[in-house]
Amino acid sequence: MKHKNEVGVASEELGSANAPADQTEQTTSEIRQDCVYRSSGRPEKTDMIKSLVMDQDASRNCELYLPGSGNRSAVESFEESEEDMYRDEEEIEREKILLSETNSSEYKLSVSPEMDIMEYCMKEWRGNTPAAKRMRKGYEAVAQKFASIRRIRGDNYCAFRATLFQILSQATQLPRWLQSEDFTMLPENLLSKYDWIKQWQLRQKPGKRMGEIRDEIKEYLILLRQKWKNISEIKGPLEKQEACDKLFKNEEEEYSLYEALKFLMLNTAIELYNADKSGKRVPVFSWLLFARDTSSNPCQLMQNHLNHIGHSGGLEQVEMFLLAYALQYTIQVYRLYKHSTDEFITLYPNDPEEDWPVVTLITEDDRHYNIPVRMCQETML
Repeated sequence: MKHKNEVGVASEELGSANAPADQTEQTTSEIRQDCVYRSSGRPEKTDMIKSLVMDQDASRNCELYLPGSGNRSAVESFEESEEDMYRDEEEIEREKILLSETNSSEYKLSVSPEMDIMEYCMKEWRGNTPAAKRMRKGYEAVAQKFASIRRIRGDNYCAFRATLFQILSQATQLPRWLQSEDFTMLPENLLSKYDWIKQWQLRQKPGKRMGEIRDEIKEYLILLRQKWKNISEIKGPLEKQEACDKLFKNEEEEYSLYEALKFLMLNTAIELYNADKSGKRVPVFSWLLFARDTSSNPCQLMQNHLNHIGHSGGLEQVEMFLLAYALQYTIQVYRLYKHSTDEFITLYPNDPEEDWPVVTLITEDDRHYNIPVRMCQETML
């Protein structure tokens, strides 16, 4: 996600006036460096900030890979060309027709039906390039613990969609923070303190007045609590899964839930920012979040990042930490292109609270996420 004309804040104070802020680009050599995220341990602050910024800029320069879509990566195109040398024209045309039919139906689903994880892998990564071999190794490792995969619709909400679907499909009770009486008062409370929140961009509803924003976000938060409560009370696993599938086929409700998640992220960011300014201890990712030129405070975070999620970009890695903290869940991600490295399994956050539940996602590029399902019986034992 690139924003050439970023909106900034002149002062570090949350309520200060807006002013432009320039975003610097990384060099090619810097972009190629790996980030320092680890599944355990805590790196030094300065190293984490430097490497994360490199990794974020690198991701902005990467092409989004969506299985079966028209927006295909250069690596995949190369592999496809390599394979085409060994297939006749008729076979290639048959596959294109089949792919077109799939795009017109199944890929409109927010969460596609289950598919054997290795079958999916062999379908998507058939080449003999180093990248394809690494992906197959990654999927083989995931298949040791999960039998199937469900593909997630790629519309810049995929991180929200994958995370929330996994949370609700496993939910057994309503979290304490969702039971709070003040939960639905968040929009009113925050808008009374921070006038700049009136610039919040609702999905497909730009230019809303402050009162309308407050009321609509309150409705989204109420919907989130209601759906979470209803699904968590379902005892049977099949019935729970059916309820989740039904919810994620209702586009209006689904996208309303994502707006609620974005607002919860903003609230968490404000709390962390204020705590740091007060000299209180904050998690390492909070330093990273506000170390970016485009999000040095919550106002800039909202204007330059949160407002664009779902519209012109998805969640960046550091924002995955923020999402995890907002929901008080540990998000475990198999980063397949990092197979055979310490970063293959990454936890957001990397130092979670012991009582936080865990949900698992899969990514091939840190931009698009799918979900593994049906934990293998041996793993469960």
